[in-house]
Amino acid sequence: MPAARQPVIFVPHGGGPCFWIEFPPPFGPHAWDNLRDYLAGVLKSLPERPKAFLVVTAHWETDQPTVSVNPKPGMLYDYNGFPPHTYKLSYPAPGDPELAAEVKRLIEAAGLPVATDGERGFDHGVFVPFLILDPKAEIPVVMLSLRKDLDPAFHIKLGKALAPLHADVTVADIREFELPPAGLILIQDVLQCLSAAEQSDLLQRCCSALAAFRSGRRYQTNSSPRTISCCASD
Repeated sequence: MPAARQPVIFVPHGGGPCFWIEFPPPFGPHAWDNLRDYLAGVLKSLPERPKAFLVVTAHWETDQPTVSVNPKPGMLYDYNGFPPHTYKLSYPAPGDPELAAEVKRLIEAAGLPVATDGERGFDHGVFVPFLILDPKAEIPVVMLSLRKDLDPAFHIKLGKALAPLHADVTVADIREFELPPAGLILIQDVLQCLSAAEQSDLLQRCCSALAAFRSGRRYQTNSSPRTISCCASD
């Protein structure tokens, strides 16, 4: 029997280290309960336990896509102004140099540039949700950066290059806050009704608009990981 095909999943992480602080009104102490419940149920929702996670993190932008090859990533507390205890959070999941090498090979095979990084630790877009998703930190995690120009066409090609990973690896993208599940279903249903060319055109238009909004309003939309994920799920 062939191995179960693992899905691409969206992994929202809320605002900063939201699960370990109490937000004042209008949010309140239970503001992130639904998100916590969602993250805690991700592993049970998968067809089988993944061998590793490839995380496309919107909190890492580089000149070219960069794969983390560190076998024991440390912590990168890339947020500011939160209580001292949130800078003591630890997520000791291992990296996976073998998977990282395969990610690099697939990207190179697609004719795209790629680099590696042996120093980077888990940013908060990774360790915040994964402390809930896999609290025992048993499943290896490899990170992949975005190209900092956030060009939609390039990231669509990147997502397609990663599609063969589905047999063993769950591809996750990290984004902030929450998109209602109905919204995700609608996006998926719309894409399934379009041809491959129409899907690419729609994704490029949407992500270009979001990138322009981000540039003009200085607001992070985290749109490119969604582009990669949609294409990796083909």
